[in-house]
Amino acid sequence: MIIITGGTGQLGSQVIDRLLERVPADRVGVSVRDTTRAGELAARGVRVRRGDFTDPHSLAEAFEGATQVLIVSSTQTGEAAIAQHVTAIDVAIDAGARRILYTSHQGAADSSLFPPMLDHAATERYLSKTGTPFTSLRNGFYASTVQLMLGQALETGELVAPADGPVSWTAHADLAEAAAIILADERRFDGPTPPLTGPDALDLDDIARILTELTGRTIRRVVADDAEWAATLTGNGVPADRAEMLIGMFRAARRGEFTTTGPALGNILQRQATPLRRILRGPSPRASAPPRPSM
Repeated sequence: MIIITGGTGQLGSQVIDRLLERVPADRVGVSVRDTTRAGELAARGVRVRRGDFTDPHSLAEAFEGATQVLIVSSTQTGEAAIAQHVTAIDVAIDAGARRILYTSHQGAADSSLFPPMLDHAATERYLSKTGTPFTSLRNGFYASTVQLMLGQALETGELVAPADGPVSWTAHADLAEAAAIILADERRFDGPTPPLTGPDALDLDDIARILTELTGRTIRRVVADDAEWAATLTGNGVPADRAEMLIGMFRAARRGEFTTTGPALGNILQRQATPLRRILRGPSPRASAPPRPSM
């Protein structure tokens, strides 16, 4: 049985949709914190069980009979995230999974300026020491983060954010489909995959130009001072440690940590990965709250 954690989340739910196009529902199980949110999956024949990264006993039941487990990375950061990942890995091994898959990031590195990348690197390191075959999905930066970063740009005509750098923004849908293909076909990516990214690396200047072309209204890129931008976030109620983490995203981008692109995602999908322009062409994004990056 293929087990997916976070089966009601933005990525996990799409992985399941694509997986059910390829394997029978009785071969798919989900581990979710709130089973009441997974009623539709149960109705489709998917095994639904409660599983919480902070509760190993619940995970043991959720992972029962697993041949493969896809661990969708925690929404926590730092030691809490690493501890949750380690717990899920250990329980998957105890359940007899012959392969563990983990949603990592193209920028995973111990030297990253963006703290979540350190968490991914630590999780990959732990996986490499278990002796169990694993695949670390080096996913590109989720394109949904761009829509959050826009703030009021479409209303004001100004895209205000700290100095950044090119990022190979990647669609959730593409990454979900790739994960489903790898799970269904049991493709043997041993260890980290090549970067699974969109076709282009674009910075916010590029994005402002694309929005100008798509909307017919001039969107001007305005570079904000790091400290002033962080102060604006905290003034809007964002905790100081989270504001500092978000600044780390921009620092890492301008150091070039997220510039890598490659053909691996398109090769898996057997089509071109979705360009950011096509994603932005959808319903006009709106965001009144400060951005929280999708990773």
